[in-house]
Amino acid sequence: MAYITNRNIRQHYEILDTLRAGLSLLGTEVKSIRTGQGSLAGAKIFIRGDEAFLIGATIPAYQPKNIIIAYEEDRPRRLLLNKNEIRRLYTSSEEKQLTLVPLTIYNCNRKLKLDIGVANKKTKRDKREEIKKRDSDRSIRRLMRQSI
Repeated sequence: MAYITNRNIRQHYEILDTLRAGLSLLGTEVKSIRTGQGSLAGAKIFIRGDEAFLIGATIPAYQPKNIIIAYEEDRPRRLLLNKNEIRRLYTSSEEKQLTLVPLTIYNCNRKLKLDIGVANKKTKRDKREEIKKRDSDRSIRRLMRQSI
């Protein structure tokens, strides 16, 4: 079950590969995510040294009046990946000039997981072609229904 989804990421990026990662979160953040609060809009995956971080994701506290005074909603959150997965993400992002984007946060065996997408940014031309293809497919389906 997906708790938070980055809805319009597929409009701006072409997803080439996906990877599952764990998240290092506080208890109030876990409760907040399970209630569906939070946003992945504008978030990115950043690799620094031997660690990967989720940057730009907004996860509010579960109960705003009971939180620590210095709580930050937009703080970088560490991703739980092994060294081979981090190395693979680093080579795809740095050498191949691809972007690492978060897709969804979901529940897997009572643990919260993040789907990471290795993506290539779409140009305006690609977006227009996709819209034309979707419209033509829709009109073909409409004609097929009318002919039956």
